[in-house]
Amino acid sequence: MPSSRILATIAALLVAGSAHADTTATIPVLVPLTGFLALEGASQRNGALLAFRAAAASVTVRHEVIDTATSPEAALNAFARARRQEAPTAVVAPMLGTQMLALLPAALEARVPLITVSGTAEITERGNPWVFRFFPGDAVVKTAQARYVVEDLGRRRVALVYQTTAYGQSGHRHLVDVFARLGAAVVVEEGLAPAVKDMAPVLTKVRAARPDVLVLQLHAEASARLVRQAAALGLGLPIVAGSAMHQPATVALLEPAELAGVCAESGASPISEDAPAVRRWVADYRAAFQVEPDAFALAQYDGVAMVLAAVAAGARDGEAVRRALAAGRYEGLAMTYRSDGAGNMAHDAVIVCYDGRDRTPRVARRYVNAAGTG
Repeated sequence: MPSSRILATIAALLVAGSAHADTTATIPVLVPLTGFLALEGASQRNGALLAFRAAAASVTVRHEVIDTATSPEAALNAFARARRQEAPTAVVAPMLGTQMLALLPAALEARVPLITVSGTAEITERGNPWVFRFFPGDAVVKTAQARYVVEDLGRRRVALVYQTTAYGQSGHRHLVDVFARLGAAVVVEEGLAPAVKDMAPVLTKVRAARPDVLVLQLHAEASARLVRQAAALGLGLPIVAGSAMHQPATVALLEPAELAGVCAESGASPISEDAPAVRRWVADYRAAFQVEPDAFALAQYDGVAMVLAAVAAGARDGEAVRRALAAGRYEGLAMTYRSDGAGNMAHDAVIVCYDGRDRTPRVARRYVNAAGTG
């Protein structure tokens, strides 16, 4: 758990609720555990559960894990179910953009903070004060992704392949804008539904456009599928992918040689870091779940840890937690979190790259306050 000085910072922001003796927090975990986002959803769940285990001794956490699958209706039903059982202090909310957009009005009506790692830009563009995003949004990571392509790789003819989900479309929009500002041309752009399995047709279109780099904004399974088929076809282009490609669960689907020349944006890469606190967290995560952690798990851990720090400092309901998150500053494991006024808490990004020899990436570039919004 982050240091006691953070508790003091948050305590100074809390007015209501500090006199109550009860330090029980109810935090349901609503995440996609089935469907095309199951890998990412499992990381969310694991990060939240590890934060519950690390909570201060003065805080008792009640939680239930509910699978939201991949439909907005399933997310709304899960939210309603969680509310029926007990008024939540906060909710770990799914990272799927369409589900988050559906939950925003429900959270506003219920006055419950949503703690998410969704990258979809629009969720913090609707003026809803109850959403808090602890993974850098597209304005941050897409800026880092495009800058790395142009400034570090020197590439200016971009092939862009994106998912037709809200996440994919949000990233596509930001990438096109940033590439234009950087003077790079998007020479071909193709949208893929999550159900598409054969990547040969889109790779044929990419090759015909003669780009000098392939940029991806795909979910985990689609990212692995496309990278594998690109390697099999001998595409011969550097690939700079979205955050799904940094996940150990994604690269486990590939052979190390297939990853040669592949990079990805992310908020962090915990398995690539040497900081002692992060290394301890990685060891705890491996021991608890017998899998490698990723940035989604770490960001969800940090987000829940900030909520629990607020509870330990006196926040006893959703409104008090909302005030603490909106006005506070938190030294998490991945980065320093602070709201930009819209609920975007994370403002740093990294680019990680694979050398083709193993499945552990190295950090190739760090971007602090990448979009200038933090």
